[in-house]
Amino acid sequence: GIECDVPASETPDGRPGVAILICAGKKKLKEQVVERLAECVLTAPTTAVFNGITNAEEKIAVKLHFFGDGYEYQKEVGGRKCWAIPIMNGEYVGEEEFGIVKGVAGGNFFVMGENQMAALMGAEAASDAIAPMKGVITSFPGGIVGSGSKVGSLKYKFMVASTNEKYCPTLREKVADSKIPAGVKAVYEIVIDGIDEKSVAAAMGVGVKAAAMVPGVKFISAGNFGGTLGPYK
Repeated sequence: GIECDVPASETPDGRPGVAILICAGKKKLKEQVVERLAECVLTAPTTAVFNGITNAEEKIAVKLHFFGDGYEYQKEVGGRKCWAIPIMNGEYVGEEEFGIVKGVAGGNFFVMGENQMAALMGAEAASDAIAPMKGVITSFPGGIVGSGSKVGSLKYKFMVASTNEKYCPTLREKVADSKIPAGVKAVYEIVIDGIDEKSVAAAMGVGVKAAAMVPGVKFISAGNFGGTLGPYK
């Protein structure tokens, strides 16, 4: 997801940029980085890629330059050792070592509204407030989740996740331990991934305050999933 915009004065090639965070388990992280770069960045017009965590103790290496089929060559850009790959709109330029750190994924809170519009406006306010913050992303489209899930399933054992019935307003009278307060008609979830617990906590605070200012937002809550998704609370 998009972490933040980066001004031209802070990028190796002197062009406006965007910082992204890719979050995955360590075993799958390299695969995810390669896939995102190959499918989403290399194919896009005018792109270049540079390592955003230069002080990381651990790095992963990719070999995207083989796409150049022998026409690729090494060059230095802004003091960075890069590969240049000839492509149809000129050259793709990119580093091939990227710093990794142990982050925190799945920080969350729920925005509960008196109707769908109020809840959505509150969630949008939260997402917009978090967007410029460094070190975090709201990893779902638009930064908002409309179909929050729980781990596993009560009925279908082959499902790794299923609807979180405790937070479904239409099931308030059908679920014995519903978490929906009276007067709440819609709930949206904001999910935050970040480079460390401090960054995620700060983003949650900013988002909660922004959502709480929106008329019609009745409650703010959060889910801990019974500890099944990690140690952080």
